[in-house]
Amino acid sequence: MMSLPAKDSSAAPTGRIQELSRIYGDPELSVADVLCDRHPVDAIAYTIVESDLRVTALTYGELSEASARFAAALAELGVGAGDRVAVLMSKCAEQLIAVMGIWRLGAVHVPLFTAFAPSAIALRVLGSGAKVVICDSAQRTKLRPGEDLPVDPPWRVVVVGDELDEGDLNMRDLLARHESGLPAAAVGGSGPIIQIYTSGTTGRPKGVVVPAAALTSFHTYMEFGLDLRPEDTFWNAADPGWAYGLYYGIIGSMCVGAPSVWLHHGFDAELTWQVMSGLRVTNFAAAPTVYRSLRASNTTAPGRLFLRAASAAGEPLTPEVNEWAADALGVAVHDHYGQTETGMVINNHHHPALARPLRAGTMGHPMPGWRAVVLREHEDLPAPPGALGRIAFDLRNSPLAWFTGYHEQPGKSAEKFSPDGRWYYTGDTALVDQEGYWHFMSRDDDVIIMAGYRIGPYDVESVLLGHYAVIDAAVIAAPDELRGEVLEAYVVLRDGRTGTPELVEELQRLVKTRFAAHAYPRTVHFIDVLPKTASGKVQRHVLRQRRRRELQDVRR
Repeated sequence: MMSLPAKDSSAAPTGRIQELSRIYGDPELSVADVLCDRHPVDAIAYTIVESDLRVTALTYGELSEASARFAAALAELGVGAGDRVAVLMSKCAEQLIAVMGIWRLGAVHVPLFTAFAPSAIALRVLGSGAKVVICDSAQRTKLRPGEDLPVDPPWRVVVVGDELDEGDLNMRDLLARHESGLPAAAVGGSGPIIQIYTSGTTGRPKGVVVPAAALTSFHTYMEFGLDLRPEDTFWNAADPGWAYGLYYGIIGSMCVGAPSVWLHHGFDAELTWQVMSGLRVTNFAAAPTVYRSLRASNTTAPGRLFLRAASAAGEPLTPEVNEWAADALGVAVHDHYGQTETGMVINNHHHPALARPLRAGTMGHPMPGWRAVVLREHEDLPAPPGALGRIAFDLRNSPLAWFTGYHEQPGKSAEKFSPDGRWYYTGDTALVDQEGYWHFMSRDDDVIIMAGYRIGPYDVESVLLGHYAVIDAAVIAAPDELRGEVLEAYVVLRDGRTGTPELVEELQRLVKTRFAAHAYPRTVHFIDVLPKTASGKVQRHVLRQRRRRELQDVRR
């Protein structure tokens, strides 16, 4: 069993990164070993909280034993090293067992967000070539044959719960029938462990294959970005169907070995306060929307809070959150920036060695192991301080970089790198002030971030265009006080059709059922023609500017 040295709080970041790189880059690395088996068997990995505040503690020993049984079950189903296994589940102990079982076998985890509709699920399951899909009973209907999913799917379905379709397997039965003696596979640092999909403005969602060596970067963020310590009680409220909840919830907490909290329930302000206070959470991370929702709810914790660190990621943190947080939380919220392809990379770090005074509206400074640069608009040269430019990473001087391209999309992959391979282009813009603080400005590629979720306009537009009354559509982000941004649609109708409230509801319902429940347009604008370039590309920025002016006029 691999031994992972404990963090030395006095160690320089560079030395610690080199140490972690040797561990997670080891050609004999076993993911199940470093994330699970090396921890004391009686140490708590996760505490799962139900809506009625009942709690279930899952120890590392229990996780190791159950995940080994599940790995044996997957092996019997023909899953081997490198094979894809998709997971469509809520935050429950079974998800942790399933994911660890996948990694124990050397297979690759494909996360699926539970709000996805069948079309979005199909794209990811078919695109990854998954051999098995594991789901909750509540999600089972989304996998049934239909417009998007085949009658004879090439995967087996494992269900958590008792409501099974014909041919399904029950996870509880699989665990009971198999022994736990299967040894953990050694995948090495280059071995793939995750295939997660990220959205863009054009084309289909892109598959990001995460190698085991990326754990070096994830672990570095946990220690230096969040200052997570083994004695902390950690709660990452993000959904593990997305990068932040997966990289820094499931994986990150297990890298450090800090006991973590999962709430098996949707967001509820009163419940959030109760969990935070009752379980004595000391280190909390969530999307800014969670903090804004707590602020807007006018609720407070039922008892004392124990927070030592609070962090936000997924969208820019607006200043009013920290105006409220000082009294409500007792600590300031630190904003952090990252991407699915990189993990977190620019942070208002909590670690004492890197902490600097917070500046409202800034995302902090680059994390050790990454060299971030603002490039000029039209050339790959650093922009002067204070000038707006493109966020990029110098791959020659970023030892934590791990992304090499999208799964089976060479064209899209090439767009992310400079021709000489030196620069990784994030597609975002920023400026760096005279004191070195980074200020996020916008996304070059129009990706919408709402309540911490990345939504590609193409995904929603393609659904809208599937309606018989719609001949053209564009989706943008509009400012929203609570969510940061909300999704709005501009729709051109066929001749003879009229934009009615009934049609708006119909289009919203279509997006909910054909793409994702969280990604429907809150407002639908019916217009005669969309603004486009001479080559026919929709000018979403024109629509954004128009909408912002309209909202400003309303507020006056």
